Amino acid sequence: MHTIQLNNGVEMPLLGYGLFKVPPQEAERCTADALEVGYRLIDTAQAYDNEKGVGDAIAKSGIRREDIFLVTKIWITNAGEEKAAKSIDESLRKLQTDYVDLLLIHQAYGDVFGSWRAMEKAYRTGTARAIGVSNFQAGRFYDFARVVDIKPAVNQLQCCVLCQQNGIIPEMETYGTKMMAWGPIGQGSDDLLKNPVLTTIGAQYGKSPAQVALRWLTQRGIVAIPKSMHKERMRANFDIFDFTLSEQDMQAIEPLNQCDTGFRDFADPNYLRRILGIFNL
Repeated sequence: MHTIQLNNGVEMPLLGYGLFKVPPQEAERCTADALEVGYRLIDTAQAYDNEKGVGDAIAKSGIRREDIFLVTKIWITNAGEEKAAKSIDESLRKLQTDYVDLLLIHQAYGDVFGSWRAMEKAYRTGTARAIGVSNFQAGRFYDFARVVDIKPAVNQLQCCVLCQQNGIIPEMETYGTKMMAWGPIGQGSDDLLKNPVLTTIGAQYGKSPAQVALRWLTQRGIVAIPKSMHKERMRANFDIFDFTLSEQDMQAIEPLNQCDTGFRDFADPNYLRRILGIFNL
């Protein structure tokens, strides 16, 4: 298993399985399939409503808990020190474990500093082996990371060949924060899956554009968590470490960057209004 080292020394797999938009009734099957394929990083979240299925699959897998890197995230409705602490306990109950390997703040809204205090306590007591954030764009990340006691180990962002997140990398490097990419194959868009540059590069290695896109990320030291509900695609996404992109390949991919910070503006008040409206907050 190819790994990177986080800023606290914890080893994290470079490739994992993401469960965003996997329905609760399919979560156990999909997680079990991913584990059978060989994935050992499993990424879920409170807001996905599928933690229980993930926990059921892990419990039945026969794989040692210490051999699985489990990630979950605290949702906006659980922001604040007291609520976050209770939500961590609830996530552990659903996941059927006494610790997670990485605990993230899902979005940079609400009382994130209160949530972080609860997460720092979880880290110090061993309930979380590492803590970090998700969807914290450059300015928000800087403002947050500069003042918290324990610096974020990870920032999970939308990142792929079409949105490369180059601008935030220097800010994250200051604190040793690693990037974790959601939507690493462009959420199935034709702009990525049928891209002629990726197709041409892939033909050299007998690989698909999606596999090239995932290899491009992992060669940069970025953790990728592709999602699929189909086992064969899980296998294809996992099969990316038997080739290495050349420097020329890497440079050819750079101009594909369409929107460096991703295609969702988390600083847009209207986006926040929509999110909070869903939960009547």
